[in-house]
Amino acid sequence: MVQSVERALNILECMANAGGALRLQQIAEAAELKTTTTHNLLKTLGTLGYVRRRPHDTRYYLGDRILNIARIAGDDSGLRRELRPRLEEMAAASGETVFLAVPSGDEVFFLDAIESKETLRASSQQGERAPMAGSAIGLLFLAFMPSLRRQLLSLHANHMGPSIVDEVDRIAKRGYALDEESYQRGLSCVAVPWIEEGEVRAGFGLSGPSVRLPKERLETLAGVMRRLTSNDG
Repeated sequence: MVQSVERALNILECMANAGGALRLQQIAEAAELKTTTTHNLLKTLGTLGYVRRRPHDTRYYLGDRILNIARIAGDDSGLRRELRPRLEEMAAASGETVFLAVPSGDEVFFLDAIESKETLRASSQQGERAPMAGSAIGLLFLAFMPSLRRQLLSLHANHMGPSIVDEVDRIAKRGYALDEESYQRGLSCVAVPWIEEGEVRAGFGLSGPSVRLPKERLETLAGVMRRLTSNDG
């Protein structure tokens, strides 16, 4: 048995058993390790995206990479049931096709969708997968999940040019993603994150014909969607 691997996994289990967040000394005590050893292991886990720190907070949290693994192995149907009412509210407020998506490795998986009743509409992609880079919902995950972003940038550096990196930065600053026919001609989209306990767990998207969704309309709908996905939504 590789001791460093055993210790790292033990640290993650200790954090999970404590609800996902502990201070350095608490982790060292729970894992029965020296503080310096614990700190070095946490540093490596942090670089890989399995733990993270938050600004002005001394605790370590389980990172987005391990939460993504947990979601893949967990109950997608439970997440779908939990977020279905918000999806229905978005459909009613917009009249456009709306969907719920989650990160799945280096892809986006469309977990749920409600198709617009308009004759000219975006089709539902429920149950389908798409590349992370390119679509609004995929860029949204890259903007809000730093470890996923680092991983994909290192693996696909030749296919993710400066324009994508710049767009990801803009999305992170404004809090939502816009796509004006860049992913598919004639189709526009807006996407917002679903955040639980400071972590992005899923994303909501809205898509429709560009003739009905100019930039001003997309920005207005982004505000509606953000309100519906807030803690008070």
